[in-house]
Amino acid sequence: MPRDAFSHVSYWVFDLDNTLYHPSVRLFDQIEGRMTRFVMDALGVARPEADRLRKVYWAEYGTTLAGLMDLHGVDPAPYLTHVHDIDFSVLSPDPELAARIRDLPGRRIVFTNGSAPYAERVLDARGLSGLFDAIYGVEHAKFRPKPERAAFETVFGLDGGDATRGAMFEDDPRNLSVPHAMGMQTVHVAELARPEAHIHHHTDDLGGFLGRVI
Repeated sequence: MPRDAFSHVSYWVFDLDNTLYHPSVRLFDQIEGRMTRFVMDALGVARPEADRLRKVYWAEYGTTLAGLMDLHGVDPAPYLTHVHDIDFSVLSPDPELAARIRDLPGRRIVFTNGSAPYAERVLDARGLSGLFDAIYGVEHAKFRPKPERAAFETVFGLDGGDATRGAMFEDDPRNLSVPHAMGMQTVHVAELARPEAHIHHHTDDLGGFLGRVI
């Protein structure tokens, strides 16, 4: 991984879930369970059908919420409150990752398909509070999710960031396609590498990767 690939980067954009914490803690399992429960109540369907719809909407719309909004007119605010009411005690501070993020030159932001208040709680539990210049949730993207280009354009427009001097860190490879097209360095954060044209780099150790970059 050539350090030169990041020599121009001054805009560091991080996804949240399964990126700024390791997926082995299974935090998102709690959210998925609450998503299924919300779909059951909102649409009046049994659990198996709700679970199926949750997965279908995620695959086709980018998030379950986007499918619920587009197809059923669901109000996003109660949904986001409900699905993020979880136990954060499975998370623990990561001093190494905090130090590496603190050392990054330029502007650092979080951009998640979750809500900003939820992101703040995750960052606090991980010992990463105060390290980012801004935190953007799906509400800042007018409830349009990554991987939609409009979501990136809205958030980057609000933040004033220059994508051509940026790097995007994501666990979901779909969400790196638009950043790649916008001229960003793209980093897939996951156990298994995905050899796709819009992914420049892969790591299963975000803190270690950042240490090598800088």
